[in-house]
Amino acid sequence: MVLQFVYSNQNFVTDVCRTNGNNPEVAARPPASFDTTIKAGWTDRMERGLFRYHLGDLQTRILPGPYGYVAQLNIKRGIERRKPQEILSIQQEFNAKQFNFNKINPDEVIFEMLKDTAGGSPLHENGKQLHQPHRMVVLVNVSPLEFGHCLFVPDPTRCFPQVLTSFAIRVGIESVLLSSDPGFRVGFNSLGAFASVNHLHLHGYYLDHELKIESMPVKPLLPEKGFYRLMDFPAGFLFYTESESVEEVARAICQVTDFLVDGNIAHNLFLTRGCAPCDRIQGEKDRSSRKGVRIAVWPRISCFGAKEESAFNVALCELARHLPFKNKKDYELISEKGVVHIIQKYLLPDGDFLRLEQQLTCHLMDLKCMDKTMLESALM
Repeated sequence: MVLQFVYSNQNFVTDVCRTNGNNPEVAARPPASFDTTIKAGWTDRMERGLFRYHLGDLQTRILPGPYGYVAQLNIKRGIERRKPQEILSIQQEFNAKQFNFNKINPDEVIFEMLKDTAGGSPLHENGKQLHQPHRMVVLVNVSPLEFGHCLFVPDPTRCFPQVLTSFAIRVGIESVLLSSDPGFRVGFNSLGAFASVNHLHLHGYYLDHELKIESMPVKPLLPEKGFYRLMDFPAGFLFYTESESVEEVARAICQVTDFLVDGNIAHNLFLTRGCAPCDRIQGEKDRSSRKGVRIAVWPRISCFGAKEESAFNVALCELARHLPFKNKKDYELISEKGVVHIIQKYLLPDGDFLRLEQQLTCHLMDLKCMDKTMLESALM
């Protein structure tokens, strides 16, 4: 019988901070049950030999330069991971004949996430009230890039293709809020952005290093929707939410990713604890706060059948400045300039990005007006 992890909004951890290790109150805080459940289940599967390779402590270095790239050497993932499926379109349909998460070893499942909404507001999916509970299956990634690397698969039997839904985004955000570890991250690759399996899934893992995305300055675009533009390389968008606004922000993010899918624009998402948005560098107290979740959305050039880079692929976490290297030579010799050169090849041209920024801002404003009109009509 699969373990069920039942949670509610009361389980969200709202007082997470980045510390230098000198705060005894924070250091003594016990880990959240979400973290202990994932870590124990993941370690158990590793000890039972369910992974394609043993993952020990990864060799890690911070590249010199202002961007603070976190480089890690993970040769076995580049060699041992399952061969990616052939992807020809961002809107490619699910194919039951190809590998999917209904074909895994059942022992790879750690637990199912179920939200207890008793006494709370009903859940919604794309504007429709949910009467049946949605489940999120959490399983180990047998080709891990870091400790605790797992996959979040919304009800695998429904066979969703790799296109985000507001439910998947919401549970991704909630997973970060359930963790008391500021190093827990969640990510997503669309088709055409190095997703290797066309069966809806997000990634989650632990990285015990601070990333600049956690506190990067932003420019407000539509702050009432939680929508901002990142003010540093690489160009992208940012949403921010604390525990009270998760469902609303998840819907806004889904409106953006739906727009990208309709426009055949590949994209990556990266979710992490972070400080509240600001158009300037905050003071130390504000910078250390990790009360909420930052969700970065990077539109990018689609890659179909493209030759992989020898050093690292620009996929799940590289745009967030976490770089899992596939070979020792590149890991040891690459410079920040070399990393930027590789990543730049996968980004939209500046003019295309600015046009997309205007289109998305107008799109979200139009949807906001429609929501207001529908609400006013319902109240009449």
